[in-house]
Amino acid sequence: MAVRLRMKKMGRKHQSFFRVVAVDQRAARDGKVIEYLGHYDPMVKETDARATLNTERIDYWLSVGAQPSDKVGVLIKKYGSNGTHLEQQRAAVERLQTNKPTAPPAVAIPKPKAAEPVAEPTAEASGEEAEAVSEETSSETTE
Repeated sequence: MAVRLRMKKMGRKHQSFFRVVAVDQRAARDGKVIEYLGHYDPMVKETDARATLNTERIDYWLSVGAQPSDKVGVLIKKYGSNGTHLEQQRAAVERLQTNKPTAPPAVAIPKPKAAEPVAEPTAEASGEEAEAVSEETSSETTE
């Protein structure tokens, strides 16, 4: 079985991304894969952060005779284990991480304390207060 390292198209129309896979040479583009080896997302703004590869597994497949497609060969040359753009890739990924908007930290909002129930005056106390209030008002009217 001849193994190829190539891209499998995923995503939606006009928003596609690609998985880098090891696949039988005779299989369809989006057919059954042997192993998933990384991904390439052309929608990422940072050019060097678009590809993420599992370099150990790619090196294994190349050592057992797998042939990369033209596009995957370019990605391996740039971002493989001995890639020419590895430092630029690390810097680009770091820039994406720092520019990624994050939610502000959660702030604990204290719950309002439950209002203590107001003690109802007893019948005796309310009667005495009512008499005192009526006496004050009657004395004011007599003056």
